[in-house]
Amino acid sequence: MNGAPGPLEAELLEVALDAAARAVDLIHTRRPADLGVRTKSSATDMVTEMDTASEALIREVIAARRPGDTVIGEEGGEEVGGDGGITWWVDPIDGTTNYVYDHPGYNVSIAAGVAGRALVGVVADPTHGRTYAAVRGGGARCDGTPLRLGPPPPLEEALVATGFAYDRERRARQGEVAGKIVGRVRDLRRMGAAALDLCSVAAGRVDAYYEAGLSVWDLAAGALIAREAGARLGSLDGGPVRPESVLATHPDLFEPMRELLLELGADRV
Repeated sequence: MNGAPGPLEAELLEVALDAAARAVDLIHTRRPADLGVRTKSSATDMVTEMDTASEALIREVIAARRPGDTVIGEEGGEEVGGDGGITWWVDPIDGTTNYVYDHPGYNVSIAAGVAGRALVGVVADPTHGRTYAAVRGGGARCDGTPLRLGPPPPLEEALVATGFAYDRERRARQGEVAGKIVGRVRDLRRMGAAALDLCSVAAGRVDAYYEAGLSVWDLAAGALIAREAGARLGSLDGGPVRPESVLATHPDLFEPMRELLLELGADRV
């Protein structure tokens, strides 16, 4: 990190890294033949028995080290541990569809913070063997190597990532917007895991990322990592980033990218 984290941040980061490593071992190294797949809100919104098992394992690690904290997970909802003051946001498998198909692009995402602001974030990418981590005010790293955005390309040369919602009709509208955007930038990538998209911005693997319809556990860790690497994050209406409206890119590219997205109706889908 840029500087030594404080005692609280250091402890939270250690817990997050430990929990993420154990979850990766469970879902990736010991991946079973039968994942126990079922659907939730739609045919494209899948969950596996490994999602549930991964979240249970992460909760156990957190509870053993910090029993007073609150944990909010995609599969288990909110569990209030006491008056610890720290909240954890857990996505035990971000990119479940990729995981089901054994396609690169799933991850374990864990963040911890206070008053809705992440203090630490960890995103573990099992397929590529990478672990991204950040501490608020302390920078971002991937496997110990500092991440820092370089100068951005012009808008027409930007490689842009996005994602689509689970609802079929909304996905179709988002696809129409994406079809317009692809002719105005270098190219478009749809990788299927929001946390890794944000880490891709941090690592320079894409130049910008936008999406609507996320949940806080999709966003918390990756957003901190991208921000600590030097990215600007916000919503398409110009306000703070929020799950319903996310744009992450180099500060110099943010307004041109936002204006293009507004022009093409990305804020209306």
